[in-house]
Amino acid sequence: MKKLILGTAALALTASMAFAGSHSVVRLGTEGAYPPYNFLNDAGEVDGFERELGDELCTRAELTCEWVTNEWDSIIPNLVAGNYDVIIAGMSITAERDEVIDFTTNYTQPDPSAYLALDGADVDFDGGVIAAQAGTIQAAHIASSGATLVEFATPDETIAAVRSGEADAVLADKAYLAPIAEENADVAIVGEDVLLGGGIGMGIRESDTELRDKFSAAIESMKADGSLNALIEKWLPDSATF
Repeated sequence: MKKLILGTAALALTASMAFAGSHSVVRLGTEGAYPPYNFLNDAGEVDGFERELGDELCTRAELTCEWVTNEWDSIIPNLVAGNYDVIIAGMSITAERDEVIDFTTNYTQPDPSAYLALDGADVDFDGGVIAAQAGTIQAAHIASSGATLVEFATPDETIAAVRSGEADAVLADKAYLAPIAEENADVAIVGEDVLLGGGIGMGIRESDTELRDKFSAAIESMKADGSLNALIEKWLPDSATF
């Protein structure tokens, strides 16, 4: 593990040296597959809570930004490698991730996670088979709970696993699961909410402190004037505000 972290840190240093002193265009990396946080609209453009938030943060930080999409399972390695400069993808702040990358101040409170199962199903949360997207705080929680974890690359695949019977339930952000439950009669939110992580922040290479501080200041300014709460209420109506 130490070798992995040191190797990742070396990549981060190389990428930051290439990028040092030049923030003329900041590349914002997101998944584009996790509504309402981020998704691709009918025009194929990044949309959602984090698109609107990211655009406003770039304006306040006086940065020119462009959006790129990246699959979730490689989103941190590709940040470290310099393929983009920021992760803004519903990523919860955790101690494990903070060993490899840095984070801005959080732009959401710790958001409740929830279980989704077939409507009427009796789920054994401690001993059953629970699906989660790979590399998420939900997957880590299931792995430590005694339940059997089945991981998938995309959130859509976790829902499909529940419908096919491959998993008894899926654990994910409630803001993602609630609309699915409301729009589909065959599945429902079950059990109690689970609070995980330290809220969501923007991921930044550890050595890129100037960029981190610019975005943190912009986030704090949105907290102070109420505009961040307005976006949370618009896109994440069941989430806590600041």
